[in-house]
Amino acid sequence: MLIMSLDLEHLKTYVAVIDSGTFEAAATVLRITPSAVSQRIKALETSTGRVLIRRTKPAAPTDSGEVVLRLARQVVLLEADAVAALGVGSTLSDGRGATGPDTIERTRVPIVVNADSLATWMLPALAEMPARFGACFDVYREDEEHSVELLRNGTAMAAVTASAQAVQGCSVHPLGRMRYRPMASVAFAATWFGDGVGSASFSTASFNSDAFARAPLVAFDRKDTLQDRYLRRRTRRRLDPPRHYIPASADFAVAVRLGLGWGMLPEFQSAPYEEDGQLVPLEPGEFIDVPLYWQRWKLDSPLLAALSETVERAAARSLRTG
Repeated sequence: MLIMSLDLEHLKTYVAVIDSGTFEAAATVLRITPSAVSQRIKALETSTGRVLIRRTKPAAPTDSGEVVLRLARQVVLLEADAVAALGVGSTLSDGRGATGPDTIERTRVPIVVNADSLATWMLPALAEMPARFGACFDVYREDEEHSVELLRNGTAMAAVTASAQAVQGCSVHPLGRMRYRPMASVAFAATWFGDGVGSASFSTASFNSDAFARAPLVAFDRKDTLQDRYLRRRTRRRLDPPRHYIPASADFAVAVRLGLGWGMLPEFQSAPYEEDGQLVPLEPGEFIDVPLYWQRWKLDSPLLAALSETVERAAARSLRTG
């Protein structure tokens, strides 16, 4: 079997190169010379008979490399679990066999989280992770509609995603629904939509699709289709209003609050501004629910199990269920 011919140190070096971006940076992390890193990668590529790294800046895995990267991360994680279970320290060599307190290796846990979850309920979840696991989180911010790709290519071990279809080799668990509502500042709503916006009188019958075709909106980035989904559902038309791109969840909410445009905001992010009168819903009662799922590698790993428990517990406190 292929796995029998792969050296653990070579696999760990491969992960370090991909995560660090260059052979030189990986050498610093591993406390070995760049030449030693190059030799290990060459040996790994010889063992697999494939080119595994694109020598770009940053370094990136080839298609074959993605397969090996996923394997390498799993092996490294299982080694960390075994070390923790045995109660011994895991150390990094300096290339001459010397180790010390400053060479203690912690377990790197790459995960994918959408921006709105990261800005609201996810960080408290990560803070609840028991310290005994020694986890260092490497969080990739990616839209929930696109996060599964990072699971497929081995970049991440777990992800908050909108996909209920499990990636091969992963398990999937429903977290709940994040509710988004069309919100705007009071002044913006009055300027673009007139009287009645934000009150019960602004009903389906008074919905003005022409106003939505003209009114600027705020989008997170070019992958963000939530505002367009809302417009298509309400107008049955493909509108292309002026838009601002604000690629940060907290800043997105600020942009809406300042009147740059209207946008779909998570209800627990907009609630404080709505309560103090800075924001109004463009259509009370209208919303889009985005179901979120937790996908993780299907490994018998105490660390991943503990992480999943803390994430699911935090989601249950913050997201809508049922």
